[in-house]
Amino acid sequence: MKTLIAVALFAAAGTAFAQATPVGVWKTIDDKTKTEKAQIRITESGGVMRGVIEKLLAPDAKQDGVCDKCEDDRKGKPMIGLEVVRGVKKADDENLWDSGTILDAAEGKVYKVRMQPADGGKKLEVRGYVGMPMLGRTQTWIRVE
Repeated sequence: MKTLIAVALFAAAGTAFAQATPVGVWKTIDDKTKTEKAQIRITESGGVMRGVIEKLLAPDAKQDGVCDKCEDDRKGKPMIGLEVVRGVKKADDENLWDSGTILDAAEGKVYKVRMQPADGGKKLEVRGYVGMPMLGRTQTWIRVE
């Protein structure tokens, strides 16, 4: 019986640890209006993360819209499938990911980004900033899967 309980606890701890990364699907919540904006899938390849818009959630969102305000290679690209997180890597701090950028597709602006899982991996604190992290703003994203 003790072995069974130990195995169950180990499996639960492993699942919680695996969820405490930015990898997954997230519902973005606008920090100003507190409304749902999009669903983002973050994947990792070779230690580098990227995030792509899978679904637009805002009631007024144009599902066939393109990034008109983007000023880089994403200009004119469809919003669905648009890469909004680029180049994020694990920091020395075991619960922090940074070194990449995040695109505010509504404004077409690119910011440095820092991501930190919270609430056992159920939430993701996403901070976009210019220069230093203290010069930015944070959104809390909610894990979908």
